[in-house]
Amino acid sequence: MQRRNFLKASSLVLAGASSPRILPVGSGPAPEGSGCTLALNAYSFNAPLLAGEMALDELFRFAKATGFHGIDLTAYYIPGYPEVPANEILYEIKREAFRLGLAISGTGVRNDFTLSDPEALEKEVQLVKSWVMAAARMGAPHVRVFAGRGTENSEPREAVKRRIIGKFKECADFASTHGVMIAFQNHYDYITSTSEILEILDAVDSSWFGLMLDIGSVEGPDPYPDIERLIPHAISWQVKEQVRSEGGTVPTDYHRLMDLVKEVGYQGYFPLETLGEGDPFRKVETLYSRVAAAM
Repeated sequence: MQRRNFLKASSLVLAGASSPRILPVGSGPAPEGSGCTLALNAYSFNAPLLAGEMALDELFRFAKATGFHGIDLTAYYIPGYPEVPANEILYEIKREAFRLGLAISGTGVRNDFTLSDPEALEKEVQLVKSWVMAAARMGAPHVRVFAGRGTENSEPREAVKRRIIGKFKECADFASTHGVMIAFQNHYDYITSTSEILEILDAVDSSWFGLMLDIGSVEGPDPYPDIERLIPHAISWQVKEQVRSEGGTVPTDYHRLMDLVKEVGYQGYFPLETLGEGDPFRKVETLYSRVAAAM
């Protein structure tokens, strides 16, 4: 898109809805003493954001009114994605969040490092690098990445994992030159087991690379011991309403989760994300209240 079209898109995204939504009564500041700073993962509003039914400034105002101190702003909702927009748009987003006292706690892309085609794989790497530079401009401290789906090749698993590790290293090295971290989300795609997640984290071995701990993607039947093993590597989270169990999924035990967080000593942003059917406003408010109570 040309610069003019970017600015037009930005004005629509950040101008708010024509009929303002009634915002919730604020739940007050996030509880102190846990070491965690509650943030809202924008994917909770995936459908209305992608449909143009919700503007970014409305998302920001809702987060602030609910009590969050940060926004994990997935790049899908920034005008022009997967292309990086003009600086004016990134800076406008940064300013809107700052004026509300919200940090942009991170952003993220949809990449696939399991691809075997060299040209396609290089495009995936460049996507991450482009958004690393965009994150630096917005003041976002990390870019969330995936391992990939692993559905487009039939290579030996060890060969695919070596490629994933190599690309993670390349992206982390690049991100370090921009003051941005790479956050690997255990997204229950090609990499699912805790042992392989830890193997990858150890192999990348970079202070600019860490884990976005997605509690909804940790294998059961009791995921909490594995969550505990992963917490030391966490630089961000996706705290969800459900965790995996032997029988499928069960509601998250937030008190048990927070006990582990406190025991291991995690300090940093603690983004919450809701999924599935229902009013995302109500779902996020409920999730916030339950996590805050456990904190």
